[in-house]
Amino acid sequence: MYAVNAKSSRFLLVTTVYLSLLLDNILLTVVVPIIPDYLYTLEGNSSSDGEVKEQDVNGRVGLLLSSKAFVQLFLNPAVGSLTGTFGYAKPLFLGNLSLLLAALLFTFGKTYEVLFLARSIQGVSSACIGVSGMSLVASQYPEEDKRSKVMGFVLGSIAVGVLAGYPMGSVLYDLEGKMAPFLLVASFIVLLIALQLFVLDFNPTKGQSTTEKSSWTHLLLDTRILIIAGAIWFSTTPMAILEPCLPIWLRSHIKPKKWQLGTVFIPDSVGYLLGTNFFGVIAYRYGRCKTAVLAMLLVGLSAMTIPAADSMSQLIIPHLGLGLGIGVADAALVPLLASLVDQTGGYGPVYSIQQIAVSLAYSLGRSGYYYTVCSLFWTVR
Repeated sequence: MYAVNAKSSRFLLVTTVYLSLLLDNILLTVVVPIIPDYLYTLEGNSSSDGEVKEQDVNGRVGLLLSSKAFVQLFLNPAVGSLTGTFGYAKPLFLGNLSLLLAALLFTFGKTYEVLFLARSIQGVSSACIGVSGMSLVASQYPEEDKRSKVMGFVLGSIAVGVLAGYPMGSVLYDLEGKMAPFLLVASFIVLLIALQLFVLDFNPTKGQSTTEKSSWTHLLLDTRILIIAGAIWFSTTPMAILEPCLPIWLRSHIKPKKWQLGTVFIPDSVGYLLGTNFFGVIAYRYGRCKTAVLAMLLVGLSAMTIPAADSMSQLIIPHLGLGLGIGVADAALVPLLASLVDQTGGYGPVYSIQQIAVSLAYSLGRSGYYYTVCSLFWTVR
C-alpha cells in the first residue's frame, strides 16, 4: 500500500506520525489557558471603563477556538481524497508546514484577527496530519493485534500533547509572556520537518488513487462506519465544550491562580493516555463495540459531576474519568474503522470521516453559544 524508503522503517514512520500529532495537540491546547486571559486583558485595555463582560469575552474566545475545527471540518474530505492521488507522505508534510506557520502567527500576533487566522491555519494542518497520519499507520500494520496496539500508542500522542500543552501554556505565559510557549513549539516543529525530509517517501504507490476514490460512496452508505463516527462525535463533545468555557467559569467561581487554569486539564490527559495505551488490545480481545459503549457511559457520568465542584481538587476525579472514557472509546473505535476498509484500502476517506466527527464536536462545542445561553451547569448536562 505504501512504499517505504530503504533507510526508513515502520518504526520511523510511526515516530513521525506520533511527533506530528504530538506537536499539533501541544499547539492545540497551549492556547487554551492563554487566549481567554490574553483577550480578557486586551478587551479590558481597549474598553473605556476597563470593565469587560465575561459572556462577551467567552463568545469571542469560543469563536476563535472553534475556527480551527470549522476549517478542519471542511478540509477533511478533501485531504481524504488527496491521499488517493498524492499518497500519505505529502499531506503529512504539508500539515507540518502549516503547523509551523500557525505557531509563528501565534507567537507574533497581537490582535484578535491575527490570532483567529493562526487558529484557522492550524485547521489545515490538523486535517492533513490527522487523516494522512492515521492512514499511514493503518496501511503499515495490517495485522489486527499489532494495529490495535500501535494505533493506541499513536493516539496516546494526543494525550501527551494535551498533557504538555495546558501546563506549558499556563506556566510559560505566567512567567515569560505570550510569545514564549509558541516560539518553543515552533522550534520543535522545525526539527520534525527536518526529520520528515529524511524519513518520508513522497512517491505514492501506483493504483492507490482508484481504490481510495471508489470507496467514498461505499463508506457513506455503510451504517457501521456512520455509527462509529457518531460515537466518536458524542464522546468528544464534552471535552470540546469544557476547553473554552471552564477557564472562564473557574475564573468567576473558584478564582484559581493563573497557572492553575492549565493544570485543571491534566487529569483528562492522564486518563486519555491510560485509555489509549492500555485498552486498545483489551478492546480487541473482549469486543470493541461493548468497550466503547461502557467508555461513553463513563464520559457522560464524569461530565455531569464537573459543575458541582467547589474547588480545584474536586475536579480531579471527574476529569480523570472523562479523559479515560474518551481514550478507551478512541482506542476501541479508531482501529475498527481501518478493519472495515481493509479489503478496499480506503484508509484516507475513512479517517477523514473520523476526523469530521471530531471536528464537528469541537466546532459546535467550542463555539461558546451553549455556555452563553445555558451556563456551564446545563451545558455539560
